Amino acid sequence: MKLKIIMSVAFLLFVSSPTFASFPVERTAETTVQASDQDAAEFNLESPAASAVGDDMLVSLLLWFFLGWAAAHRWYLGSPVGWNILFIVTAGGLGVWWLVDGIQIITGTY
Repeated sequence: MKLKIIMSVAFLLFVSSPTFASFPVERTAETTVQASDQDAAEFNLESPAASAVGDDMLVSLLLWFFLGWAAAHRWYLGSPVGWNILFIVTAGGLGVWWLVDGIQIITGTY
């Protein structure tokens, strides 16, 4: 019975680990196409992945709300490492820094 459980867990780890990229992926999929030489109209074609790049505020807001204790929003937005560690050690400045960060994310001044 133990062997079945161990093999099941090992199989799940083996199958799920290669599905996630371990490196950042640059999302640049904007293409400009000219319709003809006469009217020189330009069309911008964007993929759904490229249009999702503008959702930084939503992602950082969700990280702030659910993983704010681990400074996930600060790591995501590129704050200095020292400040992020200080944020974690002081529990978000006893909640004050956490609240200020949330207000700054919502207003777009972070």
